[in-house]
Amino acid sequence: MNENSIILQIKNLSKDFEVKGKGLKGKKSVLHALKDISLDIREGEVLGIIGESGCGKSTLGRCLVGLHKPTGGDILFEGKSILNRSSKERFELCKNIQMVFQDPYSSLDPRHTAADSVAEPMIVHKTVKGRQELENKVLELFHQVGLDIQHMNRYPHEFSGGQRQRLNVARAISIQPKVVVCDEPVSALDVSIQAQVINLLKGLQKKYHLTYVFISHDLSVVKYVSDRIAIMYLGQIVELCNGGDIYKNPLHPYTKALLSAIPPESPEENKERITLEGEISSPIGDREGCPLAGRCPECMERCKKEVPSLLQYGEAGHQVACFLYENRIAQGGK
Repeated sequence: MNENSIILQIKNLSKDFEVKGKGLKGKKSVLHALKDISLDIREGEVLGIIGESGCGKSTLGRCLVGLHKPTGGDILFEGKSILNRSSKERFELCKNIQMVFQDPYSSLDPRHTAADSVAEPMIVHKTVKGRQELENKVLELFHQVGLDIQHMNRYPHEFSGGQRQRLNVARAISIQPKVVVCDEPVSALDVSIQAQVINLLKGLQKKYHLTYVFISHDLSVVKYVSDRIAIMYLGQIVELCNGGDIYKNPLHPYTKALLSAIPPESPEENKERITLEGEISSPIGDREGCPLAGRCPECMERCKKEVPSLLQYGEAGHQVACFLYENRIAQGGK
């Protein structure tokens, strides 16, 4: 496959969670974490996903690696659905899509040494032959993520946060996946360590030709690593475009408000802060209209009743889900 080919396709993906307790008229309450998401992920790219806490970005990542079973829609890897397969087929597919979790400590077994944690995926998937080859491969992975032989027999509590995350990265790439989902991989680390881990991820991507889905709420981190960026709000993608364009030409009212929160680069920069008034809509129960309608300064009557589709606007693959641009999109995005 070449770099412009689609390695992962997300089609009309939804994920609901049943909430404990009863809602109105004794009905079960349902939390809509993801709602009708469609997205193509290109081979070799870094797709950044930005959104505030609770927008569904981590749920999306967990659906991609099979930790959550979607309520509706489909996920295709290299053109083949990864849902509704036999356990054996899912086992084979999971080698190709791995994950680096947010908390570097809780994602490691405290009873296992660092070497055992990195070796486990290779043993389970039988990607090496013999004990000697396994030990050599583990040591090679340690060197690649900036660790050494002295770290192999230590336990997770004996490492710093940055070292633990390096272990998680080594474990994720140990079975040579094609896609790695990075769920807030540096948010729990000190700022100085964040840069080291991000540069490590970029180096490994180049070495192994990896595709990253990079989930974060840190706008500066996503800007640095991403080829394309998707903006999520309440379980839906509201804007998608090339990495640099989202900062130069944001379209959706939520994206504009989000980017206005970035501190100015210099005291002379005159930057207007956009504040979204009102309460965030509840993801529990059925909802009509655009998810931002109750807070949007540009809200129209139509926005309260209909959900805008994610449509192409202009050139370079810029897409936005907002009725403000519908007429312009119909005229060719001018």
